[in-house]
Amino acid sequence: MELRQLRYLVRVIELGSISRAALDLELVQSALSQQISRLESELSTRLLQRSSKGVTPTEAGLAFFREAQLVLRHAEQAVRSAQESRLSGGVSVGMAPTTASVLGLPLLRAMRERYPDVRLHVVESLSGHLTGMLNARQLDLAILFDSQAGRRWSVMPLLEEKLFLIESRQPEAAIAAPSAKSPKRMSVAQLADLPLILPTGSHGLRSTLESAFARAKCKPNVVAEIDSLAMLMDAVDSGLGCTVQPWAAVGRYADAAQRFKLTEISDTLARRATALCSLSDDELSPAGLAARVVLADCAREAVLSGRWVGARLIS
Repeated sequence: MELRQLRYLVRVIELGSISRAALDLELVQSALSQQISRLESELSTRLLQRSSKGVTPTEAGLAFFREAQLVLRHAEQAVRSAQESRLSGGVSVGMAPTTASVLGLPLLRAMRERYPDVRLHVVESLSGHLTGMLNARQLDLAILFDSQAGRRWSVMPLLEEKLFLIESRQPEAAIAAPSAKSPKRMSVAQLADLPLILPTGSHGLRSTLESAFARAKCKPNVVAEIDSLAMLMDAVDSGLGCTVQPWAAVGRYADAAQRFKLTEISDTLARRATALCSLSDDELSPAGLAARVVLADCAREAVLSGRWVGARLIS
């Protein structure tokens, strides 16, 4: 027996007609009749007397109707009680600019829908800065990268991102050596002679790239270090160099396909592992625990829907 079946029966008896009740409940009449029949079968008794003039409750139906009204009132009261005591408070979340381009707005929307009384404070900064803020307990949660997981934190592996060589598509900004056909994939070793613009070494992506170049037994040709994704991408767009980033670095550009050329890095270990890190469970507030679940849900939805290009879920 389901609560909706009680609601259906009560409305049918109140209106004295299955057709009018179906219209009121926005159901197909046959579906409503089927639900009433299932309820009668479960109770092994007839609840409605049907005629050409409509329906009237049987003696059993009238007794059931009165109790069902009471149950529905109690259910409505339970909903009101839950809403009146719904979760509140504040929670601070840190995201790198690449991550924020994919997850920022979905997180804001999901939190407003699920927990409207929770005040969300979102900090967008490079991952190295977020690490320090989480250690200083200035953040409750942060999306960080594999080399940065702290022992004192609760760490939930989320996903792995492919890395891409990103160049400007402007003809006058061409950097890579011309070829008859642009490759779809490149190895880390093939990047060694290209002028790269990267963040500094204190940030997760740079650490990942340094390890990848070391495995390839070569060194990156870093022509500039910029700890601002917006400025870094402006420099790439203008042809001052190219960069290695996940796809999310161009996620905020509506015309990314016209402005940038992306070539996937083929090395299997040249990936960026992303984790949801937080203060330990006993330090997180109920609002923080709820936000952590919502943030993980948003990340999974972004990957499964295909909005997060080049990413795959770890678990």
